[in-house]
Amino acid sequence: MLWVNIGAAQNPNLAKNYFDQGEFEKSLAVYESLTAAQPGRLDYFLGMIQSLQQLEKYQQAEDLLKERLRKTTQFPQLYVELGHNYALQNQSNKAQDAYSQALVAIETNSNYTYTIANTFQHYNLLNEAVEAYEKGMSLNPNMDFNMQLAQIYGEQGKLEKMFETYLNLVEKNEGFKHTAQRYFSMYVTEDGTNEANDVLRRVLLKRAQQTQALMYNEFLSWLFIQQKEFKKALVQEKAIHKRNEENLNRLTDLAKITISEKDFQAAKETITYIIDNALTPQQRLQGKQMLLEIEVVTATQKQFPEIKKKFDDLLTEYGKGMETYLLQIDYNHFLAFKLNKKEEAISNLKTLLKERMNNFQEAQIKMELADILVLDEKFNQALIFYSQVQSKVQNDALSQEARFKVARTSYFKGDFDWALNQLDVLKKSTSQLIANDAMQLSLLIKDNSLMDSTQTALKKYARADLLVLQEKYPEAIAALDEILTMHKGESIEDEALLKQGTVLEIMGQYTRATENYLKIIQYYGDDILADDALFRLASLFETKLDQPEKAKQYYEKIIFDHADSIYFVEARRKYRTLRGDLIN
Repeated sequence: MLWVNIGAAQNPNLAKNYFDQGEFEKSLAVYESLTAAQPGRLDYFLGMIQSLQQLEKYQQAEDLLKERLRKTTQFPQLYVELGHNYALQNQSNKAQDAYSQALVAIETNSNYTYTIANTFQHYNLLNEAVEAYEKGMSLNPNMDFNMQLAQIYGEQGKLEKMFETYLNLVEKNEGFKHTAQRYFSMYVTEDGTNEANDVLRRVLLKRAQQTQALMYNEFLSWLFIQQKEFKKALVQEKAIHKRNEENLNRLTDLAKITISEKDFQAAKETITYIIDNALTPQQRLQGKQMLLEIEVVTATQKQFPEIKKKFDDLLTEYGKGMETYLLQIDYNHFLAFKLNKKEEAISNLKTLLKERMNNFQEAQIKMELADILVLDEKFNQALIFYSQVQSKVQNDALSQEARFKVARTSYFKGDFDWALNQLDVLKKSTSQLIANDAMQLSLLIKDNSLMDSTQTALKKYARADLLVLQEKYPEAIAALDEILTMHKGESIEDEALLKQGTVLEIMGQYTRATENYLKIIQYYGDDILADDALFRLASLFETKLDQPEKAKQYYEKIIFDHADSIYFVEARRKYRTLRGDLIN
């Protein structure tokens, strides 16, 4: 007989540890002792049953379960445990009889519904779990297990029933809407042809036609945004606005999303609607400012004087007080980054800082000021302002962005150790974008420091990176050419090829860019940048070189060879479009 120390035998953590380690004789001994000491504890009793089952002592487990069921009617979920014990022995008829007895117990007392249904779920007996929940709800109208049912329907692949059930919950309580969207996100993807997307769209359209509830327009807009079909989302947002003409916030949010996703046509349509329906001068200003933001991004150098005039006209109309501080930040960014008037921009922002403002406003202005100082290669001054931003808004995402820019500025300076210290903290950032950027920069520094203690190539690459930020593209190309010549075959080569390819794209040298991407695929096809090169190459063939068949070939390569790539969903969508599939 197995001997277990008496003190240890009273320790449930020890029993669980034995069980998890596969030492089932020892876990059984401890659970037997625990059950003897506290016979009312069901978890100890079940630990004993599960230990017996692992030891294939099914008859002993069956006898104990039946004895407990004879003694008390308190735990009818034990019928499910008994059925599972039979199932382990492939006695399916006996198992089904036991499961039926559990369901009958619900008819006796509907309060047993959850524990019985949850036990069915535990053993992945989903049909039985659904039957238990539905039976309990039919017997007691005060019970609501729709949340549990919706989750099970999802596991069963019954998408329509799942979506319908979640929407029923939202109808009862609109406060559940964001929770429902979170569950929808588990099934919905960016790909509009995805089955779950199609099912949800049909369910929402049907309900929107049957009722005037705005929530269905809101869900449709949300779905179209997930699919990056922003014009369709705009249709829904216009319908919502017509019912609530005082609120343009949703449309403003949509405009910001479309700008960030670079769908400038949809963005312009959205912003034009905002301006046309603005009820206050501030709303009109915000709309005009967003239009200028798009113009700056899409303009050629010849158009810069015209854009400057539009900024000047807006500032004349609305003034240069704190009411227009965001417009002034954009204006001075334009002066510094596009017109090379860095000193004027710095002076303007320092003047703006003399206004009365809150900590967040001050942090935003100082962030822009620091960015321009980096552009002007005044790194130490920039670091001071970034540090001030961190202290002003410690618990805001802006503080994490400032920390990242401290790391990036240190990287530009060649102070790679300090940059890594900052980046290690940011890898755990609550902002996924900042965490990803931190991870990428950290990997770049580490990968190119291992074999080169002098970090010569990395310093040259950081310089090229700064030249790109400064929009000195020919100089950046030359700096990257030097790396590719002097450090050929080193770990920095694929990074330099990709960076140079992106700059060549900006300069309109698409053929040279494709040559860079093809070299990455040829020589670094198994490395981390291969999918970046494939996606950029495919996009070039599709959008700039008018060679859709070649584009399709490289999108397909991402689909089959890089299923874990961040470009996978977009590559699949573009591939299907080029193939001529009908996309809803």
